[in-house]
Amino acid sequence: MKRRDFLKAAAISSAALSIPAGISKLISAVEAASYPDLVVSTGSSPAKITRAAVNALGGMQRFISKGNTVAIKPNIGWDRTPEYAANTNPEVVAEVVRMCYESGAKKVMVFDRPVNDPRRCYVQSGISDAAKSAGAEIVFVDERKFRDVKINGEAIKSWPLYEPLLAADKIINIPIAKHHGLSRLTMAMKNWMGVMGGRRSHIHQRLDESLVDLCLVIKPTLTILDAVRILVANGPQGGSLDDVKKLDTIVAGVDQVAVDAYGATLFGMKGNDLGYVRMAAQRGLGKMDLQKLNIKKITV
Repeated sequence: MKRRDFLKAAAISSAALSIPAGISKLISAVEAASYPDLVVSTGSSPAKITRAAVNALGGMQRFISKGNTVAIKPNIGWDRTPEYAANTNPEVVAEVVRMCYESGAKKVMVFDRPVNDPRRCYVQSGISDAAKSAGAEIVFVDERKFRDVKINGEAIKSWPLYEPLLAADKIINIPIAKHHGLSRLTMAMKNWMGVMGGRRSHIHQRLDESLVDLCLVIKPTLTILDAVRILVANGPQGGSLDDVKKLDTIVAGVDQVAVDAYGATLFGMKGNDLGYVRMAAQRGLGKMDLQKLNIKKITV
Protein backbone atom coordinates (compact mmCIF):
# COMPACT_ATOMS: atom_id res chain seq x y z
CA MET A 1 0.00 0.00 0.00
CA LYS A 2 1.29 3.45 -0.94
CA ARG A 3 1.88 5.89 1.92
CA ARG A 4 -0.85 8.23 0.56
CA ASP A 5 -3.38 5.38 0.43
CA PHE A 6 -2.37 4.23 3.93
CA LEU A 7 -2.91 7.71 5.37
CA LYS A 8 -6.28 8.00 3.65
CA ALA A 9 -7.37 4.62 5.00
CA ALA A 10 -6.17 5.54 8.49
CA ALA A 11 -8.09 8.81 8.38
CA ILE A 12 -11.26 7.04 7.33
CA SER A 13 -10.87 4.40 10.04
CA SER A 14 -10.25 7.04 12.72
CA ALA A 15 -13.30 9.03 11.68
CA ALA A 16 -15.41 5.89 11.54
CA LEU A 17 -14.50 4.98 15.11
CA SER A 18 -15.39 8.41 16.44
CA ILE A 19 -18.65 8.82 14.49
CA PRO A 20 -20.82 5.71 14.83
CA ALA A 21 -23.70 7.12 12.75
CA GLY A 22 -23.40 7.97 9.08
CA ILE A 23 -20.09 6.19 8.70
CA SER A 24 -20.83 4.92 5.19
CA LYS A 25 -21.67 8.43 3.99
CA LEU A 26 -18.43 9.77 5.42
CA ILE A 27 -16.39 7.05 3.74
CA SER A 28 -18.17 7.64 0.42
CA ALA A 29 -17.45 11.35 0.59
CA VAL A 30 -13.76 10.82 1.29
CA GLU A 31 -13.47 8.25 -1.49
CA ALA A 32 -15.31 10.49 -3.98
CA ALA A 33 -12.86 13.29 -3.29
CA SER A 34 -10.02 11.02 -4.37
CA TYR A 35 -11.47 10.30 -7.81
CA PRO A 36 -10.65 12.45 -10.84
CA ASP A 37 -13.25 14.97 -11.98
CA LEU A 38 -12.90 13.81 -15.57
CA VAL A 39 -11.29 10.85 -17.27
CA VAL A 40 -10.14 11.06 -20.88
CA SER A 41 -9.54 7.57 -22.26
CA THR A 42 -8.06 6.84 -25.68
CA GLY A 43 -7.47 3.64 -27.62
CA SER A 44 -8.54 1.62 -30.62
CA SER A 45 -11.38 -0.32 -28.98
CA PRO A 46 -14.53 1.71 -28.14
CA ALA A 47 -15.60 -0.87 -25.56
CA LYS A 48 -12.22 -1.02 -23.82
CA ILE A 49 -11.73 2.75 -23.57
CA THR A 50 -15.27 3.10 -22.22
CA ARG A 51 -14.67 0.52 -19.51
CA ALA A 52 -11.28 2.02 -18.68
CA ALA A 53 -12.78 5.49 -18.29
CA VAL A 54 -15.49 4.28 -15.92
CA ASN A 55 -13.01 2.17 -13.95
CA ALA A 56 -10.79 5.20 -13.47
CA LEU A 57 -13.77 7.03 -11.96
CA GLY A 58 -14.16 4.28 -9.38
CA GLY A 59 -15.91 1.63 -11.43
CA MET A 60 -19.55 1.28 -12.37
CA GLN A 61 -20.26 -0.09 -8.88
CA ARG A 62 -19.69 3.45 -7.62
CA PHE A 63 -22.72 4.57 -9.62
CA ILE A 64 -25.01 1.55 -9.96
CA SER A 65 -26.27 -0.58 -7.08
CA LYS A 66 -27.94 -3.96 -6.91
CA GLY A 67 -31.58 -3.82 -7.98
CA ASN A 68 -31.34 -0.43 -9.73
CA THR A 69 -33.41 0.44 -12.77
CA VAL A 70 -31.09 2.34 -15.12
CA ALA A 71 -32.09 4.67 -17.94
CA ILE A 72 -29.40 5.10 -20.59
CA LYS A 73 -29.84 8.03 -22.97
CA PRO A 74 -27.65 7.85 -26.07
CA ASN A 75 -28.13 9.99 -29.18
CA ILE A 76 -30.17 7.91 -31.66
CA GLY A 77 -31.64 10.87 -33.46
CA TRP A 78 -30.69 10.16 -37.04
CA ASP A 79 -31.05 7.54 -39.77
CA ARG A 80 -27.29 7.13 -40.12
CA THR A 81 -24.84 4.27 -39.73
CA PRO A 82 -22.06 4.60 -37.13
CA GLU A 83 -19.28 5.75 -39.45
CA TYR A 84 -21.13 9.04 -40.08
CA ALA A 85 -20.89 10.07 -36.39
CA ALA A 86 -24.48 11.29 -36.15
CA ASN A 87 -25.42 8.90 -33.33
CA THR A 88 -23.66 7.49 -30.28
CA ASN A 89 -21.26 4.66 -31.01
CA PRO A 90 -23.10 1.35 -30.47
CA GLU A 91 -20.09 -0.39 -28.92
CA VAL A 92 -19.89 2.31 -26.28
CA VAL A 93 -23.58 1.92 -25.41
CA ALA A 94 -23.34 -1.87 -25.22
CA GLU A 95 -20.32 -1.75 -22.90
CA VAL A 96 -22.10 0.61 -20.53
CA VAL A 97 -25.10 -1.75 -20.46
CA ARG A 98 -22.81 -4.68 -19.62
CA MET A 99 -21.12 -2.76 -16.80
CA CYS A 100 -24.50 -1.81 -15.32
CA TYR A 101 -25.58 -5.44 -15.15
CA GLU A 102 -22.22 -6.47 -13.74
CA SER A 103 -22.84 -3.96 -10.94
CA GLY A 104 -26.21 -5.51 -10.11
CA ALA A 105 -28.71 -3.48 -12.12
CA LYS A 106 -32.14 -5.08 -12.31
CA LYS A 107 -33.14 -3.47 -15.59
CA VAL A 108 -31.33 -1.29 -18.10
CA MET A 109 -33.40 0.71 -20.58
CA VAL A 110 -31.99 2.40 -23.69
CA PHE A 111 -34.05 5.00 -25.53
CA ASP A 112 -34.21 8.29 -27.40
CA ARG A 113 -36.84 10.35 -29.20
CA PRO A 114 -35.31 10.49 -32.69
CA VAL A 115 -35.79 13.20 -35.28
CA ASN A 116 -35.93 10.69 -38.15
CA ASP A 117 -38.07 7.53 -38.17
CA PRO A 118 -37.42 5.82 -34.81
CA ARG A 119 -37.26 2.25 -36.04
CA ARG A 120 -34.83 3.11 -38.82
CA CYS A 121 -32.69 5.18 -36.43
CA TYR A 122 -32.52 2.41 -33.84
CA VAL A 123 -31.47 -0.14 -36.46
CA GLN A 124 -29.21 1.99 -38.66
CA SER A 125 -27.31 3.40 -35.68
CA GLY A 126 -26.42 -0.14 -34.63
CA ILE A 127 -27.53 0.70 -31.10
CA SER A 128 -30.60 -1.53 -31.04
CA ASP A 129 -28.72 -4.75 -31.84
CA ALA A 130 -25.66 -3.86 -29.75
CA ALA A 131 -27.63 -2.90 -26.64
CA LYS A 132 -29.95 -5.90 -26.94
CA SER A 133 -26.96 -8.23 -27.16
CA ALA A 134 -25.76 -6.78 -23.85
CA GLY A 135 -29.15 -7.41 -22.24
CA ALA A 136 -30.75 -3.97 -22.44
CA GLU A 137 -34.43 -3.30 -22.90
CA ILE A 138 -34.75 -1.26 -26.10
CA VAL A 139 -37.58 1.22 -25.70
CA PHE A 140 -39.39 3.16 -28.40
CA VAL A 141 -40.59 6.36 -26.80
CA ASP A 142 -44.31 6.25 -26.02
CA GLU A 143 -45.87 9.68 -26.51
CA ARG A 144 -48.38 8.86 -23.73
CA LYS A 145 -45.58 8.65 -21.17
CA PHE A 146 -44.56 12.30 -21.18
CA ARG A 147 -45.63 14.30 -18.15
CA ASP A 148 -45.55 18.01 -17.57
CA VAL A 149 -42.70 18.96 -15.24
CA LYS A 150 -42.31 22.30 -13.50
CA ILE A 151 -38.88 23.65 -14.31
CA ASN A 152 -39.13 27.34 -13.37
CA GLY A 153 -36.09 28.16 -15.46
CA GLU A 154 -35.16 31.33 -17.27
CA ALA A 155 -36.65 30.21 -20.59
CA ILE A 156 -38.72 27.14 -19.68
CA LYS A 157 -41.28 27.27 -16.89
CA SER A 158 -42.63 23.77 -17.54
CA TRP A 159 -42.33 21.13 -20.23
CA PRO A 160 -43.45 17.52 -20.87
CA LEU A 161 -40.51 15.21 -20.14
CA TYR A 162 -40.26 11.43 -20.50
CA GLU A 163 -41.50 9.76 -17.33
CA PRO A 164 -39.41 6.53 -17.59
CA LEU A 165 -36.24 8.63 -17.48
CA LEU A 166 -37.38 10.63 -14.47
CA ALA A 167 -38.59 7.49 -12.66
CA ALA A 168 -35.36 5.51 -13.13
CA ASP A 169 -33.13 4.94 -10.11
CA LYS A 170 -30.07 6.01 -12.10
CA ILE A 171 -29.57 7.95 -15.34
CA ILE A 172 -26.55 7.61 -17.61
CA ASN A 173 -26.10 10.10 -20.42
CA ILE A 174 -24.09 8.87 -23.44
CA PRO A 175 -24.06 11.62 -26.07
CA ILE A 176 -21.82 11.86 -29.09
CA ALA A 177 -19.68 14.95 -29.64
CA LYS A 178 -20.59 16.74 -32.85
CA HIS A 179 -21.11 20.03 -34.63
CA HIS A 180 -24.52 21.71 -34.47
CA GLY A 181 -25.75 24.57 -36.60
CA LEU A 182 -27.54 26.40 -33.77
CA SER A 183 -25.69 25.56 -30.56
CA ARG A 184 -22.28 25.21 -32.27
CA LEU A 185 -21.77 21.82 -30.59
CA THR A 186 -24.10 19.16 -29.25
CA MET A 187 -22.82 16.96 -26.45
CA ALA A 188 -24.10 16.12 -22.95
CA MET A 189 -26.45 18.96 -22.06
CA LYS A 190 -28.08 19.18 -25.47
CA ASN A 191 -28.68 15.42 -25.50
CA TRP A 192 -31.61 16.00 -23.10
CA MET A 193 -33.69 17.33 -25.99
CA GLY A 194 -34.23 13.64 -26.74
CA VAL A 195 -36.44 13.26 -23.65
CA MET A 196 -38.57 16.33 -24.36
CA GLY A 197 -42.14 15.91 -25.55
CA GLY A 198 -44.19 18.41 -27.49
CA ARG A 199 -42.74 20.72 -30.12
CA ARG A 200 -39.21 20.90 -28.81
CA SER A 201 -38.09 23.02 -31.76
CA HIS A 202 -39.76 25.94 -29.95
CA ILE A 203 -36.82 26.17 -27.56
CA HIS A 204 -34.50 27.12 -30.43
CA GLN A 205 -35.46 30.75 -29.92
CA ARG A 206 -33.66 30.69 -26.55
CA LEU A 207 -31.68 27.53 -26.99
CA ASP A 208 -28.78 28.13 -24.59
CA GLU A 209 -31.03 29.19 -21.71
CA SER A 210 -33.40 26.29 -22.38
CA LEU A 211 -30.64 23.69 -22.30
CA VAL A 212 -29.49 25.01 -18.96
CA ASP A 213 -33.07 24.97 -17.67
CA LEU A 214 -33.40 21.28 -18.53
CA CYS A 215 -30.37 20.57 -16.35
CA LEU A 216 -32.24 21.97 -13.37
CA VAL A 217 -34.44 18.86 -13.34
CA ILE A 218 -32.44 16.19 -15.19
CA LYS A 219 -29.54 15.02 -13.03
CA PRO A 220 -27.46 12.24 -14.62
CA THR A 221 -25.62 9.83 -12.38
CA LEU A 222 -22.84 9.59 -14.92
CA THR A 223 -22.00 11.21 -18.26
CA ILE A 224 -19.95 9.41 -20.91
CA LEU A 225 -19.12 11.48 -23.97
CA ASP A 226 -18.51 9.44 -27.11
CA ALA A 227 -15.70 10.96 -29.16
CA VAL A 228 -14.69 7.77 -30.93
CA ARG A 229 -15.74 9.63 -34.05
CA ILE A 230 -16.77 13.28 -33.98
CA LEU A 231 -18.74 15.23 -36.55
CA VAL A 232 -16.85 18.45 -37.22
CA ALA A 233 -19.23 20.06 -39.73
CA ASN A 234 -22.78 19.89 -41.10
CA GLY A 235 -24.21 18.63 -37.83
CA PRO A 236 -26.24 17.40 -36.20
CA GLN A 237 -27.16 14.96 -38.98
CA GLY A 238 -24.06 14.96 -41.14
CA GLY A 239 -24.04 12.64 -44.12
CA SER A 240 -20.50 12.95 -45.49
CA LEU A 241 -17.49 11.03 -44.26
CA ASP A 242 -15.43 14.11 -45.04
CA ASP A 243 -17.04 15.75 -41.99
CA VAL A 244 -16.01 12.94 -39.64
CA LYS A 245 -12.83 12.88 -37.56
CA LYS A 246 -11.75 9.75 -35.71
CA LEU A 247 -10.40 10.50 -32.24
CA ASP A 248 -10.86 7.12 -30.48
CA THR A 249 -11.65 8.98 -27.26
CA ILE A 250 -14.09 8.78 -24.36
CA VAL A 251 -14.60 11.57 -21.82
CA ALA A 252 -16.36 10.54 -18.61
CA GLY A 253 -17.38 12.35 -15.46
CA VAL A 254 -20.14 13.13 -13.00
CA ASP A 255 -20.34 16.83 -13.89
CA GLN A 256 -22.03 17.21 -17.28
CA VAL A 257 -20.96 20.86 -17.54
CA ALA A 258 -17.32 19.85 -17.12
CA VAL A 259 -17.73 17.06 -19.68
CA ASP A 260 -19.09 19.54 -22.23
CA ALA A 261 -16.35 22.05 -21.41
CA TYR A 262 -13.71 19.43 -22.14
CA GLY A 263 -15.63 18.23 -25.19
CA ALA A 264 -15.37 21.73 -26.65
CA THR A 265 -11.57 21.39 -26.70
CA LEU A 266 -11.88 18.47 -29.10
CA PHE A 267 -13.12 21.01 -31.65
CA GLY A 268 -10.51 23.65 -30.87
CA MET A 269 -12.90 25.61 -28.65
CA LYS A 270 -13.25 26.36 -24.94
CA GLY A 271 -16.26 25.79 -22.73
CA ASN A 272 -16.70 29.54 -22.54
CA ASP A 273 -17.31 29.58 -26.31
CA LEU A 274 -20.58 27.67 -25.80
CA GLY A 275 -23.39 29.77 -24.38
CA TYR A 276 -25.11 26.93 -22.53
CA VAL A 277 -21.87 25.78 -20.88
CA ARG A 278 -21.03 29.29 -19.78
CA MET A 279 -24.54 29.92 -18.43
CA ALA A 280 -24.67 26.57 -16.62
CA ALA A 281 -21.38 27.32 -14.87
CA GLN A 282 -22.58 30.81 -13.92
CA ARG A 283 -25.73 29.28 -12.43
CA GLY A 284 -23.74 26.83 -10.33
CA LEU A 285 -24.75 23.67 -12.22
CA GLY A 286 -21.20 22.53 -12.84
CA LYS A 287 -17.62 23.57 -13.42
CA MET A 288 -16.31 24.99 -16.68
CA ASP A 289 -12.74 25.94 -15.77
CA LEU A 290 -10.66 22.93 -16.77
CA GLN A 291 -7.61 24.34 -14.98
CA LYS A 292 -9.37 23.76 -11.68
CA LEU A 293 -10.34 20.17 -12.44
CA ASN A 294 -8.51 16.94 -11.76
CA ILE A 295 -8.37 15.40 -15.22
CA LYS A 296 -6.90 11.94 -15.66
CA LYS A 297 -5.76 10.88 -19.13
CA ILE A 298 -5.21 7.22 -19.94
CA THR A 299 -4.34 5.21 -23.02
CA VAL A 300 -5.68 1.68 -23.43
